[in-house]
Amino acid sequence: MSYHRVKRPCADRSGSGRFAVAVFGKINMVNLIYWRFMVSFAETLLLGVLQGVTEWLPVSSSGHLALAKEFLDWQPPLVFYILLHLGTLIVTLAFFRRDVVMISKALLRGDFRSREGRVGIFILLGSIPTAIIGLFFRELFESFFDNTIVIGLALLITGVLLFVSKRIEGKRSLNVLDTAILGAAQGFAIIPGISRSGVTISAGLLRRLERESVFKFSFLLSIPSILGALVVESDDLGLLVTNGDLPSAALGLLASVIVGYLSLKALRIVVLKRKFHLFAFYCWIAGTLTVAFSLS
Repeated sequence: MSYHRVKRPCADRSGSGRFAVAVFGKINMVNLIYWRFMVSFAETLLLGVLQGVTEWLPVSSSGHLALAKEFLDWQPPLVFYILLHLGTLIVTLAFFRRDVVMISKALLRGDFRSREGRVGIFILLGSIPTAIIGLFFRELFESFFDNTIVIGLALLITGVLLFVSKRIEGKRSLNVLDTAILGAAQGFAIIPGISRSGVTISAGLLRRLERESVFKFSFLLSIPSILGALVVESDDLGLLVTNGDLPSAALGLLASVIVGYLSLKALRIVVLKRKFHLFAFYCWIAGTLTVAFSLS
């Protein structure tokens, strides 16, 4: 009986008791909201940094984001991926701003004989095989995002392509066949684990193109495909406002832009100093571990 006499005052229905319950209930709710808010920001920031690094370095951003989702149980909404790719577009336009301006001016005045005009035409031509592959194989390739074994094997393939370009040297200028090959390579990079920059630059080097020109063209070629993807998926951007995800999404976008710009500068140095193939070892390690964990 003494146990009940001690506990009863804490469970009474007095005003002070109800006030205490209400206060502590509100405190717990505030803590829960704050925790979810901070976790959302932390995840978005990490995804932005991850995108900023892996989008430019030849290690497959889509593969790493898919693995983060699978192994870390992250479930970011589609709009986050759209904004991260918007960050990719911003970095590309900022980094190659002079080339973009000169190419645009050449195309607008119909100057297709100048170097900039020819590059502009090559970008449009190279986008055709990318669009065809995306149109016919997009659903198949996107189904691989939930298959970690395929992602691991794709990383191994990326590593092979990077490594075989190790000793290739060339001084050739871009031609129509080169643009078709690089455009097709970009189309197959929809597969998670296949690095877009990795396969396009490797393809250009294997075609014995000059390193600086293939580096530039690889990323200039990505602009139409990114714009097309943003147009197709633009309806989902409205969910940012209605779901209240705008602040955390903006943080992810900012992180991907800052880290991405620095990563792109680093990649240019790596390509020009003939160290591009070294990323093959990372892809092989990541691919092997991914397959091993998937089969365990």
